[in-house]
Amino acid sequence: MSAGKPARGRARCARVAALALAVVLGCGDGYALGEPGVDAPIPARALAAAQPADNGSRLVSAGQGPGRVVDLMVHSEAMGRAVAVEVLPAVDNSRPAPTLYLLNGVDGGSDTGIWSDGDNWLTKTDAEEFFADKQVNVVMPIGGGASFYTDWRADDPQLGRHRWTTFLTEELPAVIDSALSTTAVNAVAGLSMAAAAVFQLAIEAPETFRAVASYSGCVRTSDPRGQALVDAIVLGHQGDPRNLWGSPTDPLWAANDPYLRAEELRGTAIYVSTRNGWPGPLDTLDGPGIDGNPVTLADQVVLGGVLDAVAHSCTQQLRDRLRELNIPATFDFRPSGTHSWGYWEQDLHNSWPLLAGAMTD
Repeated sequence: MSAGKPARGRARCARVAALALAVVLGCGDGYALGEPGVDAPIPARALAAAQPADNGSRLVSAGQGPGRVVDLMVHSEAMGRAVAVEVLPAVDNSRPAPTLYLLNGVDGGSDTGIWSDGDNWLTKTDAEEFFADKQVNVVMPIGGGASFYTDWRADDPQLGRHRWTTFLTEELPAVIDSALSTTAVNAVAGLSMAAAAVFQLAIEAPETFRAVASYSGCVRTSDPRGQALVDAIVLGHQGDPRNLWGSPTDPLWAANDPYLRAEELRGTAIYVSTRNGWPGPLDTLDGPGIDGNPVTLADQVVLGGVLDAVAHSCTQQLRDRLRELNIPATFDFRPSGTHSWGYWEQDLHNSWPLLAGAMTD
């Protein structure tokens, strides 16, 4: 390893190597590989039960993380690499449960590949506690910064190979369903960058996702405003937007625009939320994540206000489109609030009844 490699990169390599060694030796949690019984730790049972996806994608390792978190590494054949996947198992893991996939925002949940380093559903919300008494497996992949969780038309010199649609519809669900003995009934929720991706995933794989929840996003991606937003996010991570869906006139932009393909959402349970960008009850010095820092608060109010003001306009457009098509959907327009985790935690809570109902009907 070169002396110049960042400390975080070395830490990640060490952690992955240690996890893999523990799995091979069967010593990390006091168990050995084989056919563990129902009382064995969940990582051991997952390793024993997991089956590869049709294209060969497979569970590489499993270990117990902090609290209820189970750390998985899943090899994606489409992307040619292993992806970190965090799981909150169902309260009764001895019987099958549906699965909720939670997608993160612009940095994919962590810039380092280690979930505890970044801003994501586990570090910034009460997701672990909220789902502790619920019969659902919660699955959160890590990575995909500025990817829009889609299949890119070409590898990017800076951002690498992104085949997230394939991973999330064909590879990961197959591995999770076998490893956790699920009911094979799923929903997907995402915020900001992922707010459009959840719709596209449901369009591409309606048999996989029964319900979607979209928080603070712009679903229409191919009109001039949508293209400008997508370009800004990709360029902000030093990527080339042409490697995503091609030039602005490439048909791939329309093919990946859920607004234009909204008819294909018929039959999917839909929840969409946004605020209007005006400071709300959580935008205070004692609000979540602010820690009394006026600079942090100013950033949340100004930048976060602008972002959710834009999301509010986009969400009105989507509401009108679904009304035209007579497609039922729940829209939650908040009277105030910004583009920030405290509000997304509320969104997750508020959307849960719809998601749970769709997964148990």
